[in-house]
Amino acid sequence: MTNSLDDLFRFHQQALSLRSERQQVLASNIANADTPNYKARDFDFAAALRQATSGSASVSPSMKTTSAGHMNGTPSMERTTSGVELKYRTVRQGSVDGNSVDMDTERAQFTDNAIHYQTSLTVLSHEIRMMLAAIQG
Repeated sequence: MTNSLDDLFRFHQQALSLRSERQQVLASNIANADTPNYKARDFDFAAALRQATSGSASVSPSMKTTSAGHMNGTPSMERTTSGVELKYRTVRQGSVDGNSVDMDTERAQFTDNAIHYQTSLTVLSHEIRMMLAAIQG
C-alpha cells in the first residue's frame, strides 16, 4: 500500500516539477522576444516525464582522455535543473534580428502548460481529499 502511494505522489511530484521547469523556459522565451539573435527553447514534456518516471537517466557519451591537459569529451548540451535537454524551437517565420521567438506560439504554449499544471494540482488535491475521507471514515 505504501509503495503505491509513494508511486502516486512521486508521479505527481515529477509531473509538477517538469511543468514548473517548462513554465520557466517558456517565460524566458517570452521575456527575450525582443533580444537580437535569441533562439526560443523548449523541451518535450511527454518524453521528459517518461524518462523521469522510468528512473533512467540519459547517459551522454564521453571520450577517453590520455593526458591531464585534455578537455572533457562530453557534449555540452543545455539542460534544465532536472537534467532535461533543452531543444531549439522550429522557426516558423524568420526575423531580421535573428530572434526566433513567435509570441503567439509562446503565449499558447505558456497558457497550455499553466492549465495542465493547475489540472495536475486539482487532481492531486482531489486524491488527497479522497484518502483523508477514507481514513477518517
